[in-house]
Amino acid sequence: MNKISVFWGAAFALSAVAAIATAQHRFRYHDETATEPLRLVSATVDPGENIASVKEKGGKIKVTGNGIPDHLVGQFPNRGNPHQIETQKVKLKLPANPTANGTFTPLRMGWNFGVSLNGVVFDPLAAEFWHGDPGSGWSYNALGGAIALGLDANYAHVQPNGKYHYHGVPTGLIELLGWSPSDHSPLIGYAADGFPIYAMTGKIDGKVTEMKSSYRLKSGNRPGGSQPNGRYDGTFNEDYTYVQGHGNLDQCNGAFTVSAEYPSGTYAYFLTEDYPVVPRCFMGTPDQNFKFGRQ
Repeated sequence: MNKISVFWGAAFALSAVAAIATAQHRFRYHDETATEPLRLVSATVDPGENIASVKEKGGKIKVTGNGIPDHLVGQFPNRGNPHQIETQKVKLKLPANPTANGTFTPLRMGWNFGVSLNGVVFDPLAAEFWHGDPGSGWSYNALGGAIALGLDANYAHVQPNGKYHYHGVPTGLIELLGWSPSDHSPLIGYAADGFPIYAMTGKIDGKVTEMKSSYRLKSGNRPGGSQPNGRYDGTFNEDYTYVQGHGNLDQCNGAFTVSAEYPSGTYAYFLTEDYPVVPRCFMGTPDQNFKFGRQ
């Protein structure tokens, strides 16, 4: 394992623990150690009127809305998710001219990674831990299938406060935006640090390219004992390690690309088909207004 991988794993675990150390609720007990096929709820329900606005003013991009998506959703409540979608007061701002830092900042529990153009946020982390202990160092991968979270076909579900949010590629949204595998991805949204979010295809050296994650499963088995046993299969976020050059994206699932919105090129984040799907760290400085609680 290289030094970057060690740092990333430690940083994720420590940031998650720090962010939720003062939580006032108990976490659900889990001892699952194997992935299961995701059982997505079909998106057949009209969630209501979508209200969303994206404007640039005074060096900031401001995204406002009611948190209701502009595409069909699954039935909520459902067996894995007991909550009902409710309108939200979405009022987010981020830098219009972001700057990359020398080091990355891990996404912490209680933060949205970014927001889509329809005002629905990306919140990929799940508050589900080995033995219900956020200090265990083992956090469940929301898309690993071991824990039933009631995700719909947009890889989204609902928090107790009614917030509908994406854990993976928002299929209904990218279809509305006209995504095609032969073209550069349309703009999907913005990360909390201001850099744009695209999905699965970008342009590198003038060519439309499939953007591939540089994470892969660790080899062998987990430690066992007081920690999970079984092979590294994607049940936990910690089952993965970043390997530079394994794909064409960096540790934050980002790369330099040239797009219609940025004809001179920009650093951008990409949603990918493989883990982490939604990025788990920032190359810039995330704006504090993307912090929503659960801490």
